[in-house]
Amino acid sequence: MCGILGTNFISGNFDEALKNLNNRGPDFNKKVHIDEKMFGHTRLSIIDLDDEANQPMVFDDILIVFNGEIYNYKELIENEDLECKTSSDTEVLIRLYQKYGYSFLNKLNGMFSFCIYDIKKQKFFCARDRYGKKPFFYYLKENKFIFSSSINSIIDILGTTPCLNKVALSQYIQYFVPLEDNTFYKDIKALESSTFLVYDQKEFIKKRYYKINTYKKVKDEKEALENIEELLIKSIQARLVSDVEVGSLLSGGIDSSLISALYSKISNKKINTFSIGYNEHKNYCELDFAHIAAKHINSNHTPIEIGKNDFIEYLEDTITALEQPHGDSAAIPLNILTNKIHKAGIKTVLSGEGSDELFLGYDNYSKFLKYYKFEKSLSSEQNSFLDSIIGALQNNTKESEYLRRIIKKENLYNSFGEIFTDIQKRKLFKKVPFFKRDTPKKDPVDWMSYIDLKTWLGESLLSKVDRISMRNSLEVRTPFLDYRLVDYLFSVNSDIKVGNTNKYLLKKIASKYIPNVIVNRTKKGFNSPFNEWLHKEYKDSVITTILEVNANTRLFNEEYLIHIYELSKSRKFKQHLWSLFIFSKWYKKSYL
Repeated sequence: MCGILGTNFISGNFDEALKNLNNRGPDFNKKVHIDEKMFGHTRLSIIDLDDEANQPMVFDDILIVFNGEIYNYKELIENEDLECKTSSDTEVLIRLYQKYGYSFLNKLNGMFSFCIYDIKKQKFFCARDRYGKKPFFYYLKENKFIFSSSINSIIDILGTTPCLNKVALSQYIQYFVPLEDNTFYKDIKALESSTFLVYDQKEFIKKRYYKINTYKKVKDEKEALENIEELLIKSIQARLVSDVEVGSLLSGGIDSSLISALYSKISNKKINTFSIGYNEHKNYCELDFAHIAAKHINSNHTPIEIGKNDFIEYLEDTITALEQPHGDSAAIPLNILTNKIHKAGIKTVLSGEGSDELFLGYDNYSKFLKYYKFEKSLSSEQNSFLDSIIGALQNNTKESEYLRRIIKKENLYNSFGEIFTDIQKRKLFKKVPFFKRDTPKKDPVDWMSYIDLKTWLGESLLSKVDRISMRNSLEVRTPFLDYRLVDYLFSVNSDIKVGNTNKYLLKKIASKYIPNVIVNRTKKGFNSPFNEWLHKEYKDSVITTILEVNANTRLFNEEYLIHIYELSKSRKFKQHLWSLFIFSKWYKKSYL
């Protein structure tokens, strides 16, 4: 796990830009000049701790800077008959490139972003993993090419801060984060997940190399359960490949508890687990459930309890770590947690991201499926009747919105942007562009799962986890996002996946390994009393900050900003207020 940086020109700011990546790789850093081009790397040593694995790595006129882990690298060495001089997964990428060119990416099982520079061809080949676990940002304008794990490092190279990207802002208002290739800075792009790019002075090519196959073939529940369990165990085994101690995040929910339990069983040792909770507003705290799970698997458990002062203390550091506005308030307790894990001497942990999207864990799934079934049963006369009664419903109810979409034959499920529907109606943001998604449309279950895998998980959760954990030099591995498991779950018949409860299949498997009180508990999510603490600490300075920025940008309806602030005091529109506050704090820091 590392930080990468490169340019196709000599930059006097390169050292400062590389220094910005130190947290991503505190164990070693190096830069090289080749053909008037510059490459830099900072290393967090996890696989092959020897100096031979340091980067930038060069073999046979091929240079690479690589961030991530390739879990099947030993298997690839053997199966592809690769002749490697080091014991690192980095060299495997060079050897595969020499053998297959650009087409080797689907052979990789791991999380990665990298740049290979072919010295003879003077060509950059860059790629990002299937689900967007590792970041890759780039700038390409007027024949200047810059790439990095960090937006701020690109800004350091440029020597000036680009203008605000309003498309990214409008996406953030709906989805917590920018989507697709957008960042908050004009001309600084994010390479999309499952995508590679090729660049030289003559051409720029960007191409997607992986797409989930949603063809249904598994219709037997017993077969599905056996295969899912086997794939999950293999996924965890692959993610235990390391030359350092691997810990596990343990929230007390079904996902992290099952991962930790399987890890404990596979390793046959007392593993290290970590959780975080709150010393006030106990309704948000899950430490009791984490304790039950830890006791069941007999882990060496470290619970961390925080309060308002801790939350506020880490707010500015979290905004800095995220580099651009991110609307998930859970980033702050995650920052505290990963900082404590780092101080405990742990460099990598397992985590449960991806389970909700793959196993249908969110309550919204069952609600939307109900409306889909309802829509299919309607006759044309019933459609007309419903159209006439929609006006009788309150315009701000979810029920009227879903019925309106049914009548208009529009998509029912728009992912987590749903929470911003009311903001759009009241024109908080003056112009919100339509966002098109490449989604499977044959099956509503696949459709919902894919949207959230692509947007909520891929763009929001994984970006948060990477930026925050690497702020604290900690690698987070996600067994549920092994591509073999993901592909298999999309091949399972939807009726089997839906079952009679959320996470139907996962609960069947988990009941073999963790207590029923964990398996059957109500989903809570990684939440915090952010709204309560925000008002208690900052009071009216929250809206003052927002209005100050809005006076400069004139992006929002000021009257409605104040309305949101007042409603948030009674815990309404609290996510809207948080997103606006975080944007305003970031904007002041970046532009005012």
